[in-house]
Amino acid sequence: MLLTKVLPSTGSPWAAVASLLPLWLGMAAPAALFLARSRPKGLLRFRATDLVWGLGLGMGLRLVQGLLERADAQPFPTVQSIGGPFSSGWWLEQVLASGVVAPVAEEFFFRAVILVTVYRLLRRQTGAVAAGAAALLCSAGTFVLLHEAFALLSVSAAVQLFLVGSLCAAVVLFTGRIWGAVIAHVVYNVTFLALSVVGSVLR
Repeated sequence: MLLTKVLPSTGSPWAAVASLLPLWLGMAAPAALFLARSRPKGLLRFRATDLVWGLGLGMGLRLVQGLLERADAQPFPTVQSIGGPFSSGWWLEQVLASGVVAPVAEEFFFRAVILVTVYRLLRRQTGAVAAGAAALLCSAGTFVLLHEAFALLSVSAAVQLFLVGSLCAAVVLFTGRIWGAVIAHVVYNVTFLALSVVGSVLR
């Protein structure tokens, strides 16, 4: 949920989104170059199992986040707590931007570019298992560092982000495809937004 940490609502739904365009373009440009020149065969292929992986991991990660945050003892999040007010602009600013665009951009950068590049660089010297482990750590670690650059993270938040990054990387390494990771990340973000809508209705 990087967008909610970068800027609160500014009155114009386009302002927060526009402020993140350079970041998204900075991730999209190397991802597009990588995909055009040297993507692994099958990386963009979609299988029905990718949907299963994505839905299962996204929901599982949200449950783990709830356990780490002791959600059973906390009130539901609300739209106001993550950059409200609840308006037509909120749907653009939060749901579209942080629910869909950000996860897609981040997955293609961290899991396609960084993960695959590190894996390829190390595979011949260290073997597939060691290269996969190193690539996973690099991908998940830089994912956490990007979020830390925009907002000071608690230990719990850093652990949650590292889990998201690690499991998404593991899906790509295990399946050879990116879509399971993309769907998992989208589900993880969107479920939080859905909980905030429920919390606002129940408030």
